[in-house]
Amino acid sequence: MTSPSPTPVKVLWLARLERRVQAWREHRARRRGRTATVAAFPGYGSETWVRVLGRVLIAPKPGRRADPYSGMRGWRSFAAVPVGLARVSVTIDGATHEVVADRGGVVDTVLPATLAPGWRTLTMSVEGSDPIESRVFVVADDVRFGVVSDVDDTVMVTAIPRPLLAAWNSFVVNEHARQPVPGMAVLLERAVQQHPGAPMVYLSTGAWNVAPTLARFLRRHLFPAGAMLLTDWGPTHDRWFRSGRAHKTENLQRLAREFPRIAWLLVGDDGQHDDELYTTFTAAHPDNVAAVAIRRLTPAEAVLAGGRTVVDDHSAAAVPWVTGVDGAEIMDRLVEHGVLSD
Repeated sequence: MTSPSPTPVKVLWLARLERRVQAWREHRARRRGRTATVAAFPGYGSETWVRVLGRVLIAPKPGRRADPYSGMRGWRSFAAVPVGLARVSVTIDGATHEVVADRGGVVDTVLPATLAPGWRTLTMSVEGSDPIESRVFVVADDVRFGVVSDVDDTVMVTAIPRPLLAAWNSFVVNEHARQPVPGMAVLLERAVQQHPGAPMVYLSTGAWNVAPTLARFLRRHLFPAGAMLLTDWGPTHDRWFRSGRAHKTENLQRLAREFPRIAWLLVGDDGQHDDELYTTFTAAHPDNVAAVAIRRLTPAEAVLAGGRTVVDDHSAAAVPWVTGVDGAEIMDRLVEHGVLSD
């Protein structure tokens, strides 16, 4: 008896068009003599493996700046040409691995490594280019606490759901013009300081294109260093746009699998779906949640953000579930529940 043939995957026509456009842009850039490089993003890992993150790009001409990513505004970052399926050399503690980027140029791979806990450096290169340094935070085996935080309207005031304002923030404004949510840097810094060795993960539905801007923003406003888990914009084989909710859900579940003994402080806001996502994750992985903190948008921010989601009643939740208008109020609630010390 013969097995039925697999059902062919129907690729969305827009995804095929995007691939053709990117191939044309890459060909045009190479004819002008431009070469590919790697934009490296902070990752994380354990004492036996690391998750390496980056993107292979042909960047716009940087002008007088030596580093094409050192001061790139949003529009320049989006103008960079991703190099799909590029072969990337990753060197970790003297060992070199060859990996392949996805069709969007994104490198997201797990490699074996034996590294001491804390921030560690590796290098990435493509097509014989100079190695680019990247960092990964290695989590010790005995760590039992970590922090996962949303970005938009949680640590950075962006009002991202409003299309015109989102475009302005993404393509024009640099990190100097963006405003941090009051008290959030202090809250997150205290959380990792009171739990030595705790991993800090920024989980956002933002595009990888804004990673350089986001990294500079976090440093400028004294947020704790952490891994960044962003996503790629554009169509997939069966969707017009990638699902931000699926991106967050998949990465939360992945963290639970990778670090089964860590309980996470989950930080988000009520302008999107963080409360619903965290509720679902807590129900499925109660041992992997230390507490949930939801920032309530101000009335003005809620208007700009297109409204707010209803935060469910979590008074009977098995883990502390707190809300506040800013980092200071959230921190007070977490102290009351014993998640943080005063």
